[in-house]
Amino acid sequence: MGNNNPVIIGFDGVSALGNDLEEQWQRALAGESGIGKLSRFPLKDDFPVRIAGQVPDIVETDYPFLSARHQASWSSPVFRYAMLTVARSLERSGLEITQELAPRVAVTYSSAIGGLDAVLHADRRMQAENKLPLPYSNPNSCINMVGGKIAIQTGAQGPIVTPVTACATGLTSMITGAMFLAQGKADVAICGAVDFALVEPIVAGFYTMNGVYIPKEGQEKEPPETASRPFSINRRGFVISEGAGCVILATPEFARNHGLAFSIELAGWGMTSDAHHFVAPHFATIKQCMNNALTDAGITPADIASVNGHAASTRVGDKVEYDAIRAVFGERMVPVSANKSLIGHAMGASSVIESIFSFLGMRDGLLPPTINYNADPDIEIDCVAEGKRNLAQEFSLKNSFGFGGCNSCAVFKRVK
Repeated sequence: MGNNNPVIIGFDGVSALGNDLEEQWQRALAGESGIGKLSRFPLKDDFPVRIAGQVPDIVETDYPFLSARHQASWSSPVFRYAMLTVARSLERSGLEITQELAPRVAVTYSSAIGGLDAVLHADRRMQAENKLPLPYSNPNSCINMVGGKIAIQTGAQGPIVTPVTACATGLTSMITGAMFLAQGKADVAICGAVDFALVEPIVAGFYTMNGVYIPKEGQEKEPPETASRPFSINRRGFVISEGAGCVILATPEFARNHGLAFSIELAGWGMTSDAHHFVAPHFATIKQCMNNALTDAGITPADIASVNGHAASTRVGDKVEYDAIRAVFGERMVPVSANKSLIGHAMGASSVIESIFSFLGMRDGLLPPTINYNADPDIEIDCVAEGKRNLAQEFSLKNSFGFGGCNSCAVFKRVK
């Protein structure tokens, strides 16, 4: 990308490991799982999915958007959790968006699924009670309303767009923000994604697609925390989770001129389309996406200290990603962390939450473990299965691949 790479001045996230970022990080380093019993909606005896990664309820009262009145109107959880991560990211950054700065602040915060829970609630209300939807039902369901609410919350008046690339949405949001900065259309970009997909028909739909974790028939019941097992020979699909993450990008000049600290930059990125299959990943274009990110960063595979994998725990997806990693890195066994083993698959939010874990790992010189690993002889990978690992990381590669063949990869660089 060049010497004017966007820098990261603030970030925050929530996941199945908790609402406090440092607490989540320590739990991740300890190899704790956030997966447990699914309780977002009443489960019928024959409902096929019984486990999930659920985000704890918010108990903070220091933010006006967490008031009972606000939550009554904006009932979908995507709004309160997205806005919370943005508020805390701005606090961490020390940036105040004044009227003078507002026209130069972009918003690319997005969601892959949005507030479909609000539409479902409205439909069920019409069927059961013959009552029309509440006035906020449609706004709750608009995916771009997440970005709109964030703009209203922060006063940001620059470009606003809601990129949706399925499971890659969070990382694509960051890349889109970086584009605005590179084009001189903004000095700051509020990026990220949120998804709360534990909605009955969505969960059931992933089951009928054979994508979500399904216990092996006749096998003894397994603890929920062992279900997400990327790269393992006994992987049986992803565990649906919730989450949100915000990353605030700025030009280095803006950050320095305003006294804003940073230690990580987005050094390069790649995006490709598989043009192959609606859900199955494609080796050639995934490999190309990783190579594009490395080329954009002006580095070689030898410079990468670690990879934060997409690693959803699906039989086909994990193998294709591994094959692509080996094609890019050759015989060198670069360590690959698979955060979904800890937090499950938070849909569009997963890639931004995992990027944030990469930032924390680069900050602390640590890699969190991939838990539940049972070696697959067809995937000879170093996935940090032994527990957290000390590792200095100047460059780290993040992979993210979404339905529809949407691939996004990014190189992050640790700067002094």
